[in-house]
Amino acid sequence: MSAPPTVLPVLHAVRLLGFADLLEVADRAGLDLEDTARELHGAALRGWVQHTSFADLDGWSLTQAGKAENERLLARERVDADLHGVIAAGHREFLPLNARLLQACTDWQLRPTGSGRWVPNDHTDPERDGRVLGELAALATALAPLVQRLAGVLERFGGYDVRFAAALRRAQSGRSEWVDGSGVDSCHRVWSQLHEDLLATLGIDRRDET
Repeated sequence: MSAPPTVLPVLHAVRLLGFADLLEVADRAGLDLEDTARELHGAALRGWVQHTSFADLDGWSLTQAGKAENERLLARERVDADLHGVIAAGHREFLPLNARLLQACTDWQLRPTGSGRWVPNDHTDPERDGRVLGELAALATALAPLVQRLAGVLERFGGYDVRFAAALRRAQSGRSEWVDGSGVDSCHRVWSQLHEDLLATLGIDRRDET
């Protein structure tokens, strides 16, 4: 018996988010709350997800069994949808862009001193920050056609470029957390989710990525 079509988007949403509440999972999966809740509870019974509460936080995360099931469903999806290896080609194109993004985030977080040490960037040098924002803008330009090609194969890849551009606009307006903040849909967070999406879809372990 095949899995319902809503299983994959829910498991995959939990994987990409890492730890998220029902509303976040539903939004990422593109489903309503009722369908999402049903799939999460069904997945929990199968040992694919777990619900955790601590302090004032609660949310869902993927188990190892859930990760394996997610990858099985993704592999089957890719065989049916990606006959010409577009996603693998997109991943190869993504890798040099990823190296630039990581360097840009490092430059955003740290700055050199006259003694050669690196210290947290206090964002008092507008020229330095401007260079980083310029690099992010160049990456946004490169990202758009890449995402378009990926989304032409699998619709769920759509929107990463729009989210990245929205975060960048907020960063350019002076809200520095939108470059690399973990509590907002920042440039770094959007980019990391795309990276994980590519790795999961292709069944690549991050440690083996070349």
